Amino acid sequence: MFLFILIFKLFSHKPDATFTPLPLAMLNQTVLDFPILLLPLVSFVISFFTSMAGVSGAFLLLPFQVSILGFTTPSVSATNFLYNIIGCPGGIWRFIREQRMLWPLAWLISLTSLPGILIGYYFRIRFFPDPSLFKLFVGCVLLYLGSRLLHTALQKKSKTVRQENSHFTITDIHYTPTHLSFCFHGKTYHVAYVPLGAYCLFIGIIGGIYGIGGGALIVPFCVSVLGLPIYTVAGATLFGTFIASISGVFFYSFIVMGQGQTFPPHWLVGGLLGLGGLLGMNTGALVQKHMPEKNIKIILALIIFGVAGKYIIDFFL
Repeated sequence: MFLFILIFKLFSHKPDATFTPLPLAMLNQTVLDFPILLLPLVSFVISFFTSMAGVSGAFLLLPFQVSILGFTTPSVSATNFLYNIIGCPGGIWRFIREQRMLWPLAWLISLTSLPGILIGYYFRIRFFPDPSLFKLFVGCVLLYLGSRLLHTALQKKSKTVRQENSHFTITDIHYTPTHLSFCFHGKTYHVAYVPLGAYCLFIGIIGGIYGIGGGALIVPFCVSVLGLPIYTVAGATLFGTFIASISGVFFYSFIVMGQGQTFPPHWLVGGLLGLGGLLGMNTGALVQKHMPEKNIKIILALIIFGVAGKYIIDFFL
């Protein structure tokens, strides 16, 4: 309930008529005027819920930075990547410790997403510098994501998870040059490299534009198309998000594009949000195995619909 109230308050905020997007140099004063301790709290609450689905929550923190902090330069995407770099290790460590990290899948997602991040960075600078157009793009991406998640949640009844913790381990991992297979809860699953790799490359492009690692778009594909349990995908997608975000910060900080500019992250904002994400993702990964898969998907889908609807409506009004 607190999460829904937070999202409502976030998007009910209306800047006055004199509001203009702040360049990075002026954002420091805005951050100082904003309650500093609230930044880690916001990221903790968001990442606690989203990390259960293998998503860092960066896609929800972007509208927070745009709407509340007035942060609309391309550096907002780099700041989201910085948040992922600091926050994701909390969830990754938990999944590794509980033997729920599917390493072959994690590396496949990571390596195929990297080229897309660079392409997405170029698109973000070249075609999406206008915040209004960027909001429309973000809204459409999130609308697709929410629809996909809700569809998979309502498609069939998910079994309520009440098994012993020892059953929440991935076993019998085998991989060939073309396929990956593993066992979870007594069932064997198979993953073909080529379809998933091609999809991750495409999602890497979107992630480079939006400033996310892409896990928010990869999870629905793995669960609804490939039929993988969300409990086995979450750790791999968080790891992929972490690796992709390292390259994202590098591209935005050091590769010159546009009018001879680079767009590094805002280190204070990214650091404070990342601290909350570190704790939130660790806690979310710990609680995940006690939550029914259907509930995780529905909660995440409803939040995404709210954000997407707000951005799309704002573009046309």
